Amino acid sequence: MLLGISVGLVVGILPGLGGVVGMSLLLPFIYGMDPHAATAMLIGMAAVIATADTFPSILIGVPGSAGSQATILDGYPMAQQGKAGRALSAAFSASLVGGLIGALVLFAILPVARPLVLAFQSPHLFMLTVLGLCVVGLLAGKYPFRGILATLIGIMIAMLGSAPSTVTFRFVGDSVYLMDGIPLAILAMGLFAVPEIIDLLADNRAVSKVKEVSSGWKDGVRDTFRNRWLVLRSAALGVAVGAIPGLGGSVVDWLSYGQAVQSAKDKSGFGKGDVRGVIAPESSNNAKEGGALIPTMLFGIPGSGTTAVLLGGLILLGIQPGPSMLTSDLSITLTIVWTLALANVVGAFACFLLSRPIARLSTIPAAKFAPFLLIVMLVGAYQNTNQWGDLVAFIVIGLFGWLLKSYDWPRAPVLIGFVLAPSIERYLTISASRYGWSWLADPIVIVIGVLAVGVVIAGVRAKRKGLGET
Repeated sequence: MLLGISVGLVVGILPGLGGVVGMSLLLPFIYGMDPHAATAMLIGMAAVIATADTFPSILIGVPGSAGSQATILDGYPMAQQGKAGRALSAAFSASLVGGLIGALVLFAILPVARPLVLAFQSPHLFMLTVLGLCVVGLLAGKYPFRGILATLIGIMIAMLGSAPSTVTFRFVGDSVYLMDGIPLAILAMGLFAVPEIIDLLADNRAVSKVKEVSSGWKDGVRDTFRNRWLVLRSAALGVAVGAIPGLGGSVVDWLSYGQAVQSAKDKSGFGKGDVRGVIAPESSNNAKEGGALIPTMLFGIPGSGTTAVLLGGLILLGIQPGPSMLTSDLSITLTIVWTLALANVVGAFACFLLSRPIARLSTIPAAKFAPFLLIVMLVGAYQNTNQWGDLVAFIVIGLFGWLLKSYDWPRAPVLIGFVLAPSIERYLTISASRYGWSWLADPIVIVIGVLAVGVVIAGVRAKRKGLGET
């Protein structure tokens, strides 16, 4: 857990990387590890990312990850006014409370969810997976059809190699390397880490413009407890939104910020350095991790990009998300829950202690961080199969990810489509072989199918309306 927290701190400090990059950096190193230790490392990293990404958002005005975008609106003006210490302190305190609430909700919902999950059969799980793909494809990026196409690209990449129910090999030609498909760690690092590093090198500037973190730490903690109802509302919103597959970190901070503005009596300070504009998104950003783990563990549907990589990590460890997480793998589930709670506590205190040295480190040119990260990623990529094909695939996918980012195409749906594709094939094969076509008349299947169609139609209309107003 402590190792994961250390990685999470480093990745969170570097702007634009986020939980998907951190998770993909750790993924190659979990081979052969004890499942409990491996999940503790992955969850420790994921939990602290949502706290550490506050540093670049407040000190630089650049989001540390997708979930810290709204923090900039008031956090960066506070830093420019000499209140960086107060802003960071309020953010860390709110993150701690939000993370603990997310972990407690996850723990409390397990007994309730157990009979529900066990009642789901393969046709229901198949339709839930399809619903997750529809939501993810539409809610990622400005253009809904780009999100859907990106999801399909991820599914196509996952089809490389052996089929799950037969011994045939698909789309591999004469390549022995592709027979086992593209490793998840390589796809995740190539899609997310490489494009961010290329952009950091292209900017060729120091990471931060603020050299010292001011005083005001006690004031920030007081602000959090003074606005405790805002913290609780934001955390509850974070858990609820995180539990909906596809919404995740890129939305929850803005929703939380919006409800903070709407519920405030005096709205004049927002956008100019109001501490409530820091507390609300940071609380919900940490709480969403607990919510996102609910569909990930219980249904095998990732609630966010980070949990999509975690889902792949669980599968690599031989753990199948779904009903088994509440029966034979219950110890793994409880390890995840309590690691999430402990990592939030340790991560928040680590951020408090490391604030001043981190602020000084952030003045180092970003170009000096890039070689270190590239070496770690190349070693991690080669470790997958110890073949040169790993390095070639890493470079090719990295360039592909950079093109997607450059042309404003969403990358998260590619990854989630890749992760969910085996589940789609497996559940569809089991449903067809066990029930024939009669499962299509199942009432739950019909309801989920109608909901999926409704999500697509509503999402397309909402996006078109938003673009039209813009």
